[in-house]
Amino acid sequence: MVERFTLSRRVFVGFNYVFLALLSILCILPLIHVLAVSFSASSAATAGYVKLWPVDFTLESYKYVLGKDEFFRSILMTIKRASVGLVINMVLTILVAYPLSKEVKKFRGRTIYAWVFVFTMLFNGGLIPLYMMVKYTGILDSVWALVLPQAIPIFNMILLLNFFRGLPKELEEAAFMDGAGHWTTLWRIFVPLSAPALATITLFTLVFHWNSWFDGLIFMNSPKNYPLQSYLQTVVIQQNFSSASLESIAELQKVSDRTFKSAQIFLGSLPILIVYPFLQRFFMKGIVLGSVKE
Repeated sequence: MVERFTLSRRVFVGFNYVFLALLSILCILPLIHVLAVSFSASSAATAGYVKLWPVDFTLESYKYVLGKDEFFRSILMTIKRASVGLVINMVLTILVAYPLSKEVKKFRGRTIYAWVFVFTMLFNGGLIPLYMMVKYTGILDSVWALVLPQAIPIFNMILLLNFFRGLPKELEEAAFMDGAGHWTTLWRIFVPLSAPALATITLFTLVFHWNSWFDGLIFMNSPKNYPLQSYLQTVVIQQNFSSASLESIAELQKVSDRTFKSAQIFLGSLPILIVYPFLQRFFMKGIVLGSVKE
């Protein structure tokens, strides 16, 4: 049966399309402006002539950025952090979400453990105790200081927990009847069937590790170990060029401060912009499934 839209329904749907289109444009315009500034001449960017299209197109800013060892060193550190953090976060999230998804009669004390994790979302010991913990465990100024304090993302764990609950219980019962244990059931049945949810929390985890900058400033004693966003923060916000060489300062004079910063910001955002479209199709499905119970 073909559904017929009334006039009010058509107006509502049309308004939604227009509103979402305008909202999308507002979100993408700043990125387009940053890209246009990065490709513009220094004089045009400094004078404020650049809007949404490059003025006097040039690649000088990108040549300068890509010629800096600090930029590539920070990217490698971020890739290392994202890779190690993704593995640790995903494994621990799966191992915690699976038992907490069971009913109380199958896992006594489940509610207590769940509330312990939820409590950490609302309260924490503060910055100083966190720094002391990282320092006295001997992981300061290493990639482990950026990964281990956030080893279990509680929001991702709750999301996967609800997804596991939504899977048919008959699958688990059939696996147990065939002689499978919890370990086999988890990795052979639950994990393959949870691809949408796992893709969603993978995206969350990658974006978190790629965009984090504050912990890098705190836990890294040497600027050479800064992840990308911490390095960009020192350049864009603090503008700390005290350690720059005379050659770097001379090269910096060839480009504008705005074009230089814009080039670094766009290059720092590019990997996430590339990865997101491949995981976006799982995004909504992974968020919604497991959220409604009968």
